[in-house]
Parts: sequence; C-alpha cells; structure tokens
Amino acid sequence: MSFADNLKSIRKERHISQEELAEIMGVSRQAVSKWEQGSGYPEVEKLIVLTKELNVSLDYLMLGEKEPAQNSRNLSNHMIVPTGKITIKSYDGKSIVNCYKVLASHVMYRAKNDEPKYWLIGVNSGAFWGEKSIVLGWYADEEKIKREMDEIAQAINNGIPAYEIKYAAKVKTNLLRVKLDEEL
Repeated sequence: MSFADNLKSIRKERHISQEELAEIMGVSRQAVSKWEQGSGYPEVEKLIVLTKELNVSLDYLMLGEKEPAQNSRNLSNHMIVPTGKITIKSYDGKSIVNCYKVLASHVMYRAKNDEPKYWLIGVNSGAFWGEKSIVLGWYADEEKIKREMDEIAQAINNGIPAYEIKYAAKVKTNLLRVKLDEEL
C-alpha cells in the first residue's frame, strides 16, 4: 500500500476525521485530503508528528511494513477530552500537569521483556509553541493502564480537580531506554 492508502486506513481505524487530523497537524483539511489522494506529501517534520499522533512507525506509514506484534493487541488509543482540565501528578512525583487531554497507548518502540509496554501521556496547552506532552506513567500490562484511564475519567466526570497516578510501574532509565525496576 502507498503512503496515501496507509494514512487514510490508519486515520479511519483510529476514528479520526480529516478535519480532526488537520487540526492536530496544524494544516488545512484540504492538505490532509491531498495526502490521502496521493497528490502531495507532508513535510518531514509533519511526518514525524503524524507517526507520533497515530502511534505508528514511519516505516509502517510510508511503506506499509508490519508493525511489531505488540502494536496489534487490544489496546486502542483512548483519549479523554474533558470540558475543563484535571491536574495530574506524574508517576515519579516530579511533574504536576494541568491536562486537557490524556492519551494511553503502546510505547513507540519494540519493548523488551524488562521494559514497560504502555505509557500514559498528559497534554497541556501551556507551552509557547502549542501543546506539550508529558509522560505521566509507564505500564507493564494493559489492565493497569486501562484501570488508570477509567479512574481518571471518573475523576473528570465527578468534577475532581486533581488526580495522582496509582497504577504505574516503577521504572529506571538506562541510557535512552526505560526499564522496569523490580527492586523498587
């Protein structure tokens, strides 16, 4: 499949309209339409944003190469868009984020056995250049990240202004990788 076919297929699979994708990407709906018709391509910087927002590899987006098996599991991206904000304290207690959007997904790399397979990301709009994403927690299994998302959604629905991450795995950083810390 071509880039155009892949983009259209992934967008529809994620239940994102062309207008929504255009808004996320900071382009017009017509630009997204041209990409999906194969009459144009996004700039390299936009391709990188696309892979991040759609949670796919660049190889998969451009060439249709198979994703790692873990990305085909049951966890689809869950997005919560509250009418207001919720303040969330991160897994390590080093960040407190006013989130207007929370996203749970598979990590962007092929996780090894000693690495978390999922991450929870909080998004705020306080940055000068627009949205800023911050990792709120790392998770070894799908059940715990789903439980975390359910509790965040419940807090938002109940009008609770703050939430502290409860189910994140203990981790340590090793060079550029995040490892599960079994000693903690």
